[in-house]
Amino acid sequence: MTLRKILNSIYLWYPKTPFFYGWLILAVSGIGAFIATSVAQTVFGGIQDLIWMEMNWDRKTIALAATLGTWTSGLTMPFIGKLVDRFGPRWMMLAASILVGAGSIYLSESKTIWQFFFCYIVVRSIAGPNLQNLIPRTVAVNFFQKRRNFAMGITAFNRIAGESINLQIITMVSSSFSWRAAYRTLGAIALPLSIPIFLLIRHKPEDVGDFPDGKSPVPETSESVNKNDRIWTFQEIISLPSFWFIMIAEFVAVTSTSMIIFQLVPFLTDGGMTQMTAAAALTTGNLLAGISVPGWGFLTDTFTTKRIAIIIICLALIPTTLFLFIPSGLVSFILVITWTVITGVVFVMGSMMLGTVFSRSSFGTVTGITGPTRTAAMGLGPTLGAFIISSTNSYNPVFIAAILGYFVVVFLYSSVRTESSPL
Repeated sequence: MTLRKILNSIYLWYPKTPFFYGWLILAVSGIGAFIATSVAQTVFGGIQDLIWMEMNWDRKTIALAATLGTWTSGLTMPFIGKLVDRFGPRWMMLAASILVGAGSIYLSESKTIWQFFFCYIVVRSIAGPNLQNLIPRTVAVNFFQKRRNFAMGITAFNRIAGESINLQIITMVSSSFSWRAAYRTLGAIALPLSIPIFLLIRHKPEDVGDFPDGKSPVPETSESVNKNDRIWTFQEIISLPSFWFIMIAEFVAVTSTSMIIFQLVPFLTDGGMTQMTAAAALTTGNLLAGISVPGWGFLTDTFTTKRIAIIIICLALIPTTLFLFIPSGLVSFILVITWTVITGVVFVMGSMMLGTVFSRSSFGTVTGITGPTRTAAMGLGPTLGAFIISSTNSYNPVFIAAILGYFVVVFLYSSVRTESSPL
């Protein structure tokens, strides 16, 4: 039996319940997120002390690796966005899964800083857009229309759940053996997980005889067709003021958030907590954030994305401000969890906002265009935070900078014109 016949047989037996395949796609994309987050910033930041103690590097060097890896992934996003809109995600996610698994094993054998940097940067640049954010979000938008933000919330939950699981695996294995054994283990796990991704992932519901939201299309006017399936050109996208408001707001929000999240474990350990306890705070916050993100997505579908986005950023201001006054100990442990729960949705909020302005046929392209700035922010945050703390010997300037950044985000999101208002 040929591979094509095997694949076709899979789509003959899957249950014809209301939009079963759309939910299956989201579940399978979680496998990709698990593979990708083995090298994510949150996981990397959680074990940075274990790496520099063996390699005799400082935290700024570790943060620089995270920054360069994230920035490189951003540079690839415009190309990946166009490719996924044109060819679909199946082969791209398969190749990425295999490369990340093999790369993690190779990373565990690093002997020099240049070997470590090269391997981490390459693996991180492949993992992020292909398995963790751009492609899974594009697939979610293609399969869902009325509940697209809820679906993107689930992709964010997949990322957060993957980070939380990987953080615990890599912390336990590193503490018992070494960080090298941890990456070797995660790489070995990733390789066989690429198989279900290849067999089940598809680009659009039409590829399996279904429709967005599992509903047969109704006759549409030319105006509604133009709105839902219009293909935006590059010139049209960049000429829209709302596009720039969203992109700049996302850059500031992600920079502010990643600047803090990368320093949370060192913040707690410098306050006297053990590595395992500090990692547990970050893990717990991540897991609760993952549960909350689909809920935020549901609210944005029910009300408006713009309104809920502003509320989320305002809520994030509260624990960020409290970091300036709360002493170390149990209270700071709880505060870290609270902050992480609230800010977990920040990394997908920009994509949700873009989904209210642009059609599903162009979502990959639009997300690809904003990819470099988004990942530049994710990469800038850890390094900027590390240099600020190193220069001032205090975490407070980082919290103050994030507070100012969140105020800017509220202003920019307030200026966006979405589908519920004139463009």
